[in-house]
Amino acid sequence: MSAQRMVFFTFAAVVSTGIWHTGFDKASWVLYVPVGFTLFAGITGICPGLVFWKKCGLK
Repeated sequence: MSAQRMVFFTFAAVVSTGIWHTGFDKASWVLYVPVGFTLFAGITGICPGLVFWKKCGLK
């Protein structure tokens, strides 16, 4: 397990905890998007945001 993957897992856990404290029925669906992306990145090692910005021409 790399440090980068642990950052993704930690970020997903913190945002998920915030959603839980707010209430699953009150939190906007938009808050679930970064959680899904970071869990995907943590499991696979592929960061969708990084891939997107590299395709947009950023380094």
